[in-house]
Amino acid sequence: MRFLLTNILIVFCAFTSFAQKNKQYDVVIYGGTSAGIASAIQTSRMGKSVVLVEPTNRLGGLTTGGLGQTDIGNKHAIGGISREFYQKIRTYYDDPQNWQWQKRAEYMSDGQSRTEKGEDAMWTFEPSAALKVYEQMLNREKVEIVYGERLNRKTGVLKKEGKVVSITMENGSKYTGKMFIDATYEGDLMAASGVSYSVGRESNSEYGETLNGVQANRINRTLKWTLSRNAYNHNFIDGVDPYIIKGDPSSGLLPYIVEGGRPGIDGRGDKGIQAYCFRMTLTNHPENRIPFKKPDNYNELNYELLFRNYEAAVGPIEEMYTYGDKLVPWINSPMPNKKTDTNNQKGFSTDFIGQNYDYPEASYAEREKIVQAHRDYQQGLMWTLAYHPRIPQKVREVVSTWGTCKDEYEPGSDGWQQQLYIREARRMKSDYVMSQKNCERIEVIDDPVGMGAYGMDSHNVQRYVDANGFVQNEGNVEAYVPNPYPISYRSIVPKKNECTNLLVPVCVSSTHIAFGSIRMEPVFMVLGQSAATAACQAIDDQKAVQDINYSQLKKKLLEDKQILEVKINE
Repeated sequence: MRFLLTNILIVFCAFTSFAQKNKQYDVVIYGGTSAGIASAIQTSRMGKSVVLVEPTNRLGGLTTGGLGQTDIGNKHAIGGISREFYQKIRTYYDDPQNWQWQKRAEYMSDGQSRTEKGEDAMWTFEPSAALKVYEQMLNREKVEIVYGERLNRKTGVLKKEGKVVSITMENGSKYTGKMFIDATYEGDLMAASGVSYSVGRESNSEYGETLNGVQANRINRTLKWTLSRNAYNHNFIDGVDPYIIKGDPSSGLLPYIVEGGRPGIDGRGDKGIQAYCFRMTLTNHPENRIPFKKPDNYNELNYELLFRNYEAAVGPIEEMYTYGDKLVPWINSPMPNKKTDTNNQKGFSTDFIGQNYDYPEASYAEREKIVQAHRDYQQGLMWTLAYHPRIPQKVREVVSTWGTCKDEYEPGSDGWQQQLYIREARRMKSDYVMSQKNCERIEVIDDPVGMGAYGMDSHNVQRYVDANGFVQNEGNVEAYVPNPYPISYRSIVPKKNECTNLLVPVCVSSTHIAFGSIRMEPVFMVLGQSAATAACQAIDDQKAVQDINYSQLKKKLLEDKQILEVKINE
């Protein structure tokens, strides 16, 4: 009898384990980014069962991974769950208990998206605060959250008759659903589902643009750059030698300059991707600061271009380049509690230019190596700026007062996050491709599911040798977007002949330069909410996502306080 009961128990446990790994849902969301969280919340609010599968052990993507200085553009374009998040951030900081390292009255945001007096929302925040707010929002909903499971990208997507039936993780867990949402920065579910996509920069001629492709040798007047901004904020001082031995091409190029030294033909497409970095969370509060450490594999040659760039900053150029702490190659935006969101600036900074081209298509193991290479580079950079004798003393005096935070990110991380700033990876190619013309409102779509408002922003793509034999960066574009513009529903759904139950609110169908404007965290949240709304409508109507009634979708989006148009400047 005991033997029989034991066997029944084993069978029951095995069945239970199998059932747990083969759950069924209305909506399966892969990727716990800001878009994935907004998708999950909206799905729950619409009464559908939902699972949110996050490959790492932390939700929120870049919003909880260091990007606390929100890039927005026009704030009036942000509504729905996205604005709700920023409103809850404001509520969080209204509580005096959440000000540990400084008083509320001592904090002043001076970033590009500063919170104005009387606003109902707050746009700059600590990563830990963002994580707490997201968790509070999710705790109010019926959302199953799964951590630490990665999609089997080779055989993990089961499709039948143009629909994704289930997705299987590397550990064997399977999630079956009626609708699927890919909310990853990489577009892994989209790609594994057989959906068309692009990687890299299109030629200007492909979509009738002017700001795409290689941007090495011309200054486009539509960018509204000043000379100082174009020349110094993201490029080298004139005269920086690119060779290991100065003046000797036979000695070889210094690290991270493109092979052959040439950038390509202006306006032509390539496989280059704008640079990645870590958006560092730094502090100068002595009790919370972890000083910058020299990596074990530190190689001084990797920073030779940095040394030479400082050496080239002499005479009148030095005066333009070095006043105050402007000599430090960063944008150090203040966050609450004496912390910062620190980003790239000047010719040699936190962006690891040209070292990410393989990332979108790379295996998980290869991606981990790329991420680690970025971390090693940036940790070495910060130690160099803080302590290396070839760095100007006034730079060392500033940088050495800063460090990573003891109270941010996972224990044992030394204050370094795991989330790399994936500025772009894959971009879907659907029946409608958002382009520069949309960002400039030359073309205005009639099926909006959200709005973009930030400038068309591409960080540098490559480092090369110019015609004078000096090093330059290429790919930086900062093009003004005068008014918010609508983003098409067709740009977040695949072609119908490729997949009928998948939505893609992050790796949207757009050109490289248009994605440079769309790729903002509040916009990803907006598109995530809209994608979930459409998914639930498709379930109710038993239709493909390409065939739902847009008027009905628009009505629901507006009811849920999404912003689909704003009054534009005349």
